[in-house]
Amino acid sequence: MTWIRVCVTMFGAYVFLVLHARAGQNPDHMLLGTGVKPGESKRAQGGSTVSPEDAPRFLSCYCSGHCPEDAINNTCETNGQCFAIIEEDEHGETLLTSGCMKYEGSDFQCKDSPRVTPRRTIDCCQTDFCNRDLQPTLPPPTEKDPLFGSAHWLAFLISVTVCSIALIVITVICYYRYKWQTERRRYNREMEQDEAFIPVGESLKDLIDHSQSSGSGSGLPLLVQRTIAKQIQMVRQIGKGRYGEVWLGRWRGEKVAVKVFFSREEASWFRETEIYQTVLMRHENILGFIAADIKGTGTFTQLFLITDYHENGSLYDYLKFTTLDTKSLLKLAYSAACGLCHLHTEIYGTQGKPAIAHRDLKSKNILMKKNGTCCIADLGLAVKFNRYASPREHSQCCPSSPQKSGGDDQLSDTNEVDIPLNTRVGTQRYMAPEVLDESLNKNHFQAYIMADIYSYGLVIWEMARRCVTGGILEEYQLPYHDMVPCDPSYEEMREVVCVKCVRPAVSNRWNSDEDPVIVYQLAGVYCELGHP
Repeated sequence: MTWIRVCVTMFGAYVFLVLHARAGQNPDHMLLGTGVKPGESKRAQGGSTVSPEDAPRFLSCYCSGHCPEDAINNTCETNGQCFAIIEEDEHGETLLTSGCMKYEGSDFQCKDSPRVTPRRTIDCCQTDFCNRDLQPTLPPPTEKDPLFGSAHWLAFLISVTVCSIALIVITVICYYRYKWQTERRRYNREMEQDEAFIPVGESLKDLIDHSQSSGSGSGLPLLVQRTIAKQIQMVRQIGKGRYGEVWLGRWRGEKVAVKVFFSREEASWFRETEIYQTVLMRHENILGFIAADIKGTGTFTQLFLITDYHENGSLYDYLKFTTLDTKSLLKLAYSAACGLCHLHTEIYGTQGKPAIAHRDLKSKNILMKKNGTCCIADLGLAVKFNRYASPREHSQCCPSSPQKSGGDDQLSDTNEVDIPLNTRVGTQRYMAPEVLDESLNKNHFQAYIMADIYSYGLVIWEMARRCVTGGILEEYQLPYHDMVPCDPSYEEMREVVCVKCVRPAVSNRWNSDEDPVIVYQLAGVYCELGHP
């Protein structure tokens, strides 16, 4: 590992510096004369003889204890300095010596501070025989144990350091190995437990079908949901909005959509999860719910909502780049209506389904399926109608959806409307007039249904613009595109929709005799929805 190599390198450098410093503190290798006897001449590099008067002047010093082999009468010569050293030997006796110091490094040695362990002082001078008069003094003794300045102590210190580093390295390696083995055992144990909840080979469709047939109809069991969420592999981000991000994920090779909510949007996540897990909520024209879970990483919390993945994206994206014929238009409008109808439908029974209003229906919250139909998504603002009265007669809403109550508008006046407690609001562009002017009766559930139908009428208008009729095709635009800016405020939408009572224009080609009957009928439906 890289950090181990760094530690070993640093330790080697430390040992080298310690040994080098100890060697540098012993100047004996420099306390030597030049080996030139007095009166002898020097030879140049070319071999010619240089007369004594032409040679550089050498200093004569008194030597005692550090005399070179060619010294005469305790005299040596050097091109450096004369020195005198007083030091204390290992037996505590004081020894005064003197001699010649070479020029190289003489300044460094002469300016060295007195050593305390072992006690030693050096003085230098630069005149002939000046070191006879030098009287260096020893530094005062310390109470420190002499052992700390000995070679034995240095060896002991190095040994302890090496052993300590080795022990630390071994401990770290053992810790990480133990941690890795523990994680592996836990992973294997969790995999065995996961297989108990989700057998190998089970697909999402198998799990959901089994849950629908043998469960309560409110979705997969909680442990199965948490197991799926834990096994999801995030592939890439495919969308981002005010609530959080949408990722493409994989579970056992199957593509899923993972909606990751911001932590501040926990109320929205909770509400959408609650709505999706409503009994008998699953429908082919409502986005298929798979699982929901909360993942904590220690520093932040991730709120996951896992649903079916539709690669064609939203109806908004689809209409911008795709043209429709009459059949495709009918298919889209009908499938969206069936999904909305199922939401609005109240189903009675031992485990019935409450009526639900979307409150944020728009083309960006409707997803395109591969078969040319669509499904309604984003239920974070939905409201539920919890009825406590006795069941009444049922009536058919549309062939592909369950039956609903045939009660009148007054039924909501005596029953509970479950409104989500979050700070999010709908999209201003698609808000009904009664929402914009704040005249909507919040305790009257039918009012929420009518607001959804108004939004659905605007979605029909978007679809119809992209349908080719009479050889004419209009570019995709949002409702009220020519009346308000891209991100209109409440005041701007209220001015247009409530004060001026303006609605998106109905194209003349929709009323043409050449148009198919269905387009004309859709235009009529839109007019009724837009002008209730």
